[in-house]
Amino acid sequence: MSLQREVRGPVLILTIDRPEARNALDAATQAALIKEWQILREDDALRVAVLTGAGDRAFCAGADMKEIGAYYRAMTPIERRERGEREPGMAGLTRNFDARKPVIAAINGACLAGGLELALACDIRIAADNAEFGLPEVCRGILPGAGGTQRLPRALPFGVAMEMILSGAPIDAAAALRWGLVSHVVPHAGLLDRALEIAGRIAANGPLAVRAARDAVYQGVSLPLDQALRLEQFHAEPLRSSDDAREGVQAFIEKRKPEFTGK
Repeated sequence: MSLQREVRGPVLILTIDRPEARNALDAATQAALIKEWQILREDDALRVAVLTGAGDRAFCAGADMKEIGAYYRAMTPIERRERGEREPGMAGLTRNFDARKPVIAAINGACLAGGLELALACDIRIAADNAEFGLPEVCRGILPGAGGTQRLPRALPFGVAMEMILSGAPIDAAAALRWGLVSHVVPHAGLLDRALEIAGRIAANGPLAVRAARDAVYQGVSLPLDQALRLEQFHAEPLRSSDDAREGVQAFIEKRKPEFTGK
């Protein structure tokens, strides 16, 4: 299998397992990821996912270039656009799909082209100290068409993103941390442990609250502040009468760990 799956309590761990191809995404791997994201969204027992790559050389080097030529030849540009309006994009996550649960990218090594676009579609990114990030598509005569031209300028200072997109030149883990593309850089040996630590903290929180907070961020980030604040209250009000909210308050009073049920 080119995608390994492990469940640890409420955390789903997905590992792209094609190290010989720098974990590039072929059709079979993409299909497997699409299925897993749907499971994540629908299974209430799963609260967070961690996505990583096998080995220490690459998180994901993007689409498998051995297949992409056939993809371009198989359809006209119009057919590809029409298909793109219906499909969930690179690895099932970059377009037309929202798992509605947090996904953490644990980036080990090269995170390039569609691999970076996939990481950008995740909610949280942490990196091993040997990671590098780049969108080299223009070097191949194409552009980052799985969200790279849109998400990278939203994640980085505009000038930094433009240089990466137009030159194709990568940045290292230290620069990614400095510019805020990732929130942590750790030694490779500790990468998955750090990702699981963060995932565990998220999974221990009220699942309704986590989902509502995540929705509020994504739905409000492009709105004017006054509209975004109204949106925030739209998400906040129903939570206040939930069983989880009552449990959270009671657990605080009793100085114990809350037991959230998602109700």
